[in-house]
Amino acid sequence: MNAFSYSAAFITFFSVVGPPKVLLAFAGLAQVHSVRQLRTIALISSGAAVLVGLVIGSTAPWLLDVFHISTPALQLAGGVIFFIYAVGLVLGLHLGSDTAQEDAPDLVSGVRELLMPYVVSPLAMTAVLIEAAARDSYSWRSTVVGAYVSVIALDLVCVLLLARILRRTHHATIELLGRLLGLLLAAVGVDLVLDGLADLGVPGVYLRH
Repeated sequence: MNAFSYSAAFITFFSVVGPPKVLLAFAGLAQVHSVRQLRTIALISSGAAVLVGLVIGSTAPWLLDVFHISTPALQLAGGVIFFIYAVGLVLGLHLGSDTAQEDAPDLVSGVRELLMPYVVSPLAMTAVLIEAAARDSYSWRSTVVGAYVSVIALDLVCVLLLARILRRTHHATIELLGRLLGLLLAAVGVDLVLDGLADLGVPGVYLRH
């Protein structure tokens, strides 16, 4: 496994699905789940995220070919979906949340709330597909998958260690940080859309440096 390639892929995944973006989602769950439940949810959702990453990363070239998906189209789709989710955070609309379960939270509802921001994050899945399909090599795809799994493992460790602190965080603080993070994530979504448009050769749109 090439160290430089691994580190570059790790940084990419850390920026899109690392602890700074994931801990806030778990902090919201900590308000309605016990520490023990939160840790169980973290284990289950992290395992699911690893499984999804392994499948997507290992079969990326085949998936793009079978569905006739170009990299620019993938960037546009991932960017738009993530932008919508981020705007929801800014407006305080928790898209995909299971509000019906708030009075009696369980493991299923907890994992379900993590589907969009964590288990199948549009931005993370877009990054996995693009990175894994960048080179037609099994060793490269294994490097990409290894970097993604490492970031998920880091997320899990952070949640397990900070579970009690997350539970004690005031709800107003979580809402404030969520809206701020939503603004930043919306910009990331726009950036991804612009990259897709630039790759399509749309006049007036340039790749960011």
